[in-house]
Amino acid sequence: MDFELTKEQKTLHDMIRDFVAKEIAPHAQTFDEQGAISKDLLEKMAKLGLMGICVPSEYGGAGMDYLAYVIVLEEVCKASASVGLAMTVNNTLYGDPLMRFGSHEQKLRWLAPAAKGERLGCYALTESGSGSDAMALGTSAIQGDDGFVLNGTKLFITNGEISSQAIVFATMDKSKSHKGITAFLVDKATPGFSVGKKERKMGLLASDTCELILENVSVHSEQVLGNVGEGYRVAFSTLDAGRIGIAAQALGIAQACLDAAIPYAKRRYQFGKPIAEFQAIQWKLADMATEIEAARLLTYRAAVVKTTGQQRFTREASMAKLYASEMVNRVASHAIQVFGGAGYMKDHPVERYFRDARAIPLYEGTSEIQRLVIARDLLREVK
Repeated sequence: MDFELTKEQKTLHDMIRDFVAKEIAPHAQTFDEQGAISKDLLEKMAKLGLMGICVPSEYGGAGMDYLAYVIVLEEVCKASASVGLAMTVNNTLYGDPLMRFGSHEQKLRWLAPAAKGERLGCYALTESGSGSDAMALGTSAIQGDDGFVLNGTKLFITNGEISSQAIVFATMDKSKSHKGITAFLVDKATPGFSVGKKERKMGLLASDTCELILENVSVHSEQVLGNVGEGYRVAFSTLDAGRIGIAAQALGIAQACLDAAIPYAKRRYQFGKPIAEFQAIQWKLADMATEIEAARLLTYRAAVVKTTGQQRFTREASMAKLYASEMVNRVASHAIQVFGGAGYMKDHPVERYFRDARAIPLYEGTSEIQRLVIARDLLREVK
C-alpha cells in the first residue's frame, strides 16, 4: 500500500497552499466578522476549478479525482472552514448527485454553470421536522399535466443565500414513506421560491445558512433528478460522498489548530522556560498530531474507495466522518488549552477554529447516525 502522494497531487497541494496563503488566510477573520465570503474570492476559486473539482471538463469542471478534492478541501479549510463549506456543498451535495443521476441535458444546464462557479448550487433536504430522520420531510410535490408544484420550507440550508439553484427533496405520497420522495432541480428565480431567515450560528459565520421557502413553485418534469420516487437513493448516496468532504474539512481545522499550537508553545514562557518543555503540553501536541494523522488515513482511504468505483463506500465514508468530526473537537479543545486564556480571545484564530469545529459532528449526519450506519453495515455482512 503506497501512502505517498503522486507528483501531480503534490503539485496540486503546493499550488492550493500558495493560493490559500495569499487569497484566503489573510481575510479569514474578516469574513468571519462580516458574516460573508467575498464574491471576488469565490470567482478566483472558480477560475482555479475549485467549484467543480471532480466534474469532467465537458461540463465545466477540473476533471480531477476525489482524493485531489480532499487534498484541496483540507488546505482551504486550514484557513477558513466557512470558505471550505461553501466549496464542498457546491462540489459534493450539489455537483455529485448531478454527475451520477443527471441526464446529459441536465448536466449541461444545471451542473456546468455550478462547476464553473457562475451559478452556485445548494442541497435542500433538512426541515424542522426532519433532521436525522431525513425522510420524514413535509415538503410536498403535486403532479400536474406537465410537471409538479412544490410547497414547503427547508431549514439550515448552506449556500441558501448565495446559490442560484437547488436540489430540492419533496414527497409525492407520504403513505409510501421514503419511496414517495423525489429530487427536483429548481432555479431559485422561479416564482414562489424565496430565501427566509438567515440563521445566527455559533461558528462558520462566513458561510450563509438559510431557510428556503417554496410556495406553489412550478417545475417541469425534466427537472426531476433521477426518477420519480428515487429521491431516497439520490439523497443518501449523495451524503456518502459529502461525508468524506466533511472529514476533509475537519482535517483542515485540526491541522490549523496544531500548526498554531506548536509555535505558540515554543515562544510562550512560564516558570522561566517555554511551555513546550513541559510534559503536559508535549503530550497534548503528541495526541493532536496522532489523531490528525489517523483521521487523514481514514479520509484518504474513503476518497480512494469512492474514486475506484468498485464497491460501496458507505462504511468508509461514515468511519472517516465519525472519527474526523470527533477528533477535530478534541484537537481544537487541546489547542485552546495550550494557548490558555489567550486562546479564548478573538485575537487568536484558535478561538474561531474551536467554534467552527463544533458543527462538524452535527451536519451531514450526526455522530450518532454515523455509528448506526457503520453498525448496520457490519451486521449486514453476517448472514
